[in-house]
Amino acid sequence: MPTFDIVSKVDAQTFDNAMNNAKKEILNRYDFNGSKSTIDHDKKTNVITIVTEDDMRLKAIQDAIISRMTKQGLDSTSLDFGKEQYASGNMIRKEISVKEGIDKEAAKKIVAKIKASGLKVQASMMDDQVRVQSKSIDDLQGVIALCKKEDFGQPLQFINMRN
Repeated sequence: MPTFDIVSKVDAQTFDNAMNNAKKEILNRYDFNGSKSTIDHDKKTNVITIVTEDDMRLKAIQDAIISRMTKQGLDSTSLDFGKEQYASGNMIRKEISVKEGIDKEAAKKIVAKIKASGLKVQASMMDDQVRVQSKSIDDLQGVIALCKKEDFGQPLQFINMRN
């Protein structure tokens, strides 16, 4: 029976390249000359920590990260921007987490949308992914087209297409 999985993942190497390019761009900008701004990416927890002097520079760093992700072909909706906190002195700290996996609420929305479409497929939630199976590959391709049209708040990838 043909199946495929719907997942939400960020390619680690491509994301790391985007972060390195954003760091280089910030270091070379004139308005960051003499700045104490830092960008750290913790690969284990997948959290980006930005420390800078003011809101203008914070916004510029966020824009640089988003533009570099877009140029690398990554979806910036996978970033979860937290609230900024005041660090020591006049510094501002912001943590940005990278969302991986489909959370339960988004998975429920995906399954409900697939069932409401009327296609002859079975969709089931499995941990942080959704598995879709059908007797017809055409129905599976219809589900992929349906999911690409909708916005579930996370970037979706379609993997493991099997006959």
